[in-house]
Amino acid sequence: MTIQLKEALESEKSVLRNLYSLYLHELSNFTTNLHLSEDGVFHYEELDDFWSVDGLSPYFITLNEKIIGFILLLERPFLTKSNDYGINDFFILNQYKGKGLAMQAAKVLFEKKTGQYFIIQIVKNERAVAFWKKVYLELNIEINERQDLIDEELCLIQTFHV
Repeated sequence: MTIQLKEALESEKSVLRNLYSLYLHELSNFTTNLHLSEDGVFHYEELDDFWSVDGLSPYFITLNEKIIGFILLLERPFLTKSNDYGINDFFILNQYKGKGLAMQAAKVLFEKKTGQYFIIQIVKNERAVAFWKKVYLELNIEINERQDLIDEELCLIQTFHV
C-alpha cells in the first residue's frame, strides 16, 4: 500500500470542502466552538484562502492514488515566527484509521518537508493526542510540549525539529 501526499488543486476544492466537513464533524466531539450550519454541513469559512494565501498548503493523503484524507500544512511566508511548518489539520477517513496509514502519511510529510514544526491538539481529543505521541516515539522525535487555552479550549502545543 503506497501512501502519498498530493497537493490539493483549486479545481479539487469541492472534494476538500467535503472532507473538511467530515473532519469538523469529528472535531465537534471535543469542542463547543463548531456548529452545524442550516444546510446540514460543517463549513470551514477560510477554505478559499488555501489557494490565495501563500503558505497555506492543502494536501490530499492518497492510498494507491485514492484520496483517504488531507493535511493542511502552514508554512512560510504564512508563518513568520520560529517554526517552518505547522500541521493545522490532519484527517484520515474512519475506514482507514488504525491501519498505520496516518503514521505513513506523517513519515512522508516529514521526509518531504524537514524543519521546525508545531502541532496543536485539543486535550479532550485523546485519539489525536495518542496518535501524535506514537508518531514522536516511533520516529524518535524529541518534542517540547506545553498546554495553553486556544479559542477557550485547553490544547497541547508540541514543537519539534525533523
